[in-house]
Amino acid sequence: MLVSTVGIHRSSSRSHDGGGWLDSRHSFSFGHHQDPMNTHFGRLLVSNDDRIAAGSGFDTHGHRDMEIVTWVLSGSLVHQDSEGNNGIIYPGLAQRMSAGSGILHSERNDGWRDGSIRHDQPPGQPVHLVQMWVVPDEAGGDPGYEQLEIAPGELENQLVVVAGGLPTYSDRSAIRIRNRSSALLASRLAPGRSVQLPDAPYLHLYIPVGSAALEGEGVLETGDAARLTASGGRTVTAGGDGAEILVWEMHQAMTLRDVRGH
Repeated sequence: MLVSTVGIHRSSSRSHDGGGWLDSRHSFSFGHHQDPMNTHFGRLLVSNDDRIAAGSGFDTHGHRDMEIVTWVLSGSLVHQDSEGNNGIIYPGLAQRMSAGSGILHSERNDGWRDGSIRHDQPPGQPVHLVQMWVVPDEAGGDPGYEQLEIAPGELENQLVVVAGGLPTYSDRSAIRIRNRSSALLASRLAPGRSVQLPDAPYLHLYIPVGSAALEGEGVLETGDAARLTASGGRTVTAGGDGAEILVWEMHQAMTLRDVRGH
């Protein structure tokens, strides 16, 4: 039986790459930032909060055996991959790339192109996004891609299933991931408004924008996260400026084979 625990991870404790076109803060070990005591939580292997300068981005690179979900907070991002998929990702558009047996892709800030922005941010600004990786149920298989816009009103003051693999959410998720034990939920909370977290063995709560109080644990500021084990069902309440929250609900943890494979 899992022991009920809550771990608060402050933004200031996250590893950081910055000083150039990319400002990236990592929730777990990533790239040359390796900490054997902080490799993953549940099935979540990567949760990076990235800001990419206008006209810049990740050139073509490869992935395999990973479900990659990208959630843009402001700005817009151009995606292109070796399977012929391409699109512009902007706030409220859920995107999933299944790396499968191997895929190449690039991601670049679309803000330098006049007329490309589909929201209120002017051209030339950084794109702010959170990219999250979860381990699929099975290795290999064909690569895949999916994106779908979520109506702004749907995200207001309630948790919406952005990326679902859990059978519980089969008729509610915007996009599907190849992981039947995990789902990503999101909400935009007005000041003082609350949502109740799911009851699950593993929950990862991240506050990319604003601040929010987690019942029994105090206030989480921008960039803070909470890792809850067997402690679901708690309430999250937005602070005075509101908050955007991202919640991974996970019913399994990574196995030793998963850890060794990545």
